[in-house]
Amino acid sequence: MVYLVVILHVVVSLFLIGVVLLQQGKSADLAGAFGGQGSQTAFGPRGAANLLTKLTTYSAICFMLTSISLTIMLARANSDHSVLSGTKTTQTTPAKK
Repeated sequence: MVYLVVILHVVVSLFLIGVVLLQQGKSADLAGAFGGQGSQTAFGPRGAANLLTKLTTYSAICFMLTSISLTIMLARANSDHSVLSGTKTTQTTPAKK
């Protein structure tokens, strides 16, 4: 089950990176610099923003849910382990005054 969530997490993170890189800011093209409303995107000036915004939102939600579920699953699987479980403890005697 953990491996399935890890694979889903990696796929969602790569998709999120791609969707964020595809987005343009408001008036990010050359026409926006001079106050023009035209856009050179395939979806039109407002259509891409709505679709990409929704895709970004849904993929960010999936990313957060898979992150939280991985944290919970791995914490339950390793509940008896500690970071310092393999180290030896040495006890020092206090210095005499």
